[in-house]
Amino acid sequence: MKRFLAAAAVTLVAAMPMPAFAEYPEKPVEFVVPFPPGDLEDVLTRMIADEVQATYNVPAAVVNKPGGGGGPFPGAAEVAQAPADGYTIGSFVVGVPLVGPEVGIPALNPDPFDPVGIFLTYPFVIATSADAPYKTMEELATYAKDNDVALGHFGSFLIPTQMTFALAKKMGFDWGSEAAFDALDCNTLASGDADVINTTLQLILPCLDKVNVLASIGEKRIPLTPDTRTVGEIVPSLDLHLWNGLFVRKDTPADVREKIAAVAQKVVTSDKAKELSEQTGALIYWQDAEASKAQIERDKASLATVMQLIGK
Repeated sequence: MKRFLAAAAVTLVAAMPMPAFAEYPEKPVEFVVPFPPGDLEDVLTRMIADEVQATYNVPAAVVNKPGGGGGPFPGAAEVAQAPADGYTIGSFVVGVPLVGPEVGIPALNPDPFDPVGIFLTYPFVIATSADAPYKTMEELATYAKDNDVALGHFGSFLIPTQMTFALAKKMGFDWGSEAAFDALDCNTLASGDADVINTTLQLILPCLDKVNVLASIGEKRIPLTPDTRTVGEIVPSLDLHLWNGLFVRKDTPADVREKIAAVAQKVVTSDKAKELSEQTGALIYWQDAEASKAQIERDKASLATVMQLIGK
């Protein structure tokens, strides 16, 4: 009788319909941008979120979580502490995987993230007001030897800031003071909160006629400021790319990553993204996960050179 009942139970279970596992995504998706709204990574990430919503018929939105003097790292830590299910995605600058493990936030050490893909190379610049008493980096270096010049940046740990520190060292001057800001735009210069700012071209486009771009940080000159040299042209050893990509926790399922990547690639290779690239001078593209991992390893080597120059 026991054998009969056991066999009957197995038959009954086999005949019952098994619950289907929900396919991703079946609930709201959140993209965390750890900076204020308005810059290129924010614009493009919102375009990706909109496409997720249109493709999968689930709510998807960008949440801006600026970290003040902590740069992107507090926002990145929130993504690191979220479940590894693809419903919380980080839209991060290069500094998160390269510098994040060193900033003293336990959630970021060891590095908890894998790239889904890189989609943007920033037109990052070192800029000042057009009426400043220096028009080139060389003139700034001479002026700063006898005058205090205040530098505004997004965080002392960030790579653009570290490169700006290293450039000053190589050119033989020190910044009189430096401070981190959540936003670095036309108002920062107009108000005198900083004499020189380390920011993206996107944030100063509205006042570009009132700004002097002293140098750009990146592989190539920015098309909108073609006469401005790159930091790498001024000091060849300071040639490091500045990019933004999508990141998830390392234990996020492969099929979830693939779906996020497919939507992101569709967006950043669209005509709308190409128009944005032409308008802003940014490089917008799709670099898959494996290529992004290789890029991160190359950038680690370049960053080591920068850190050596500034004695860290």
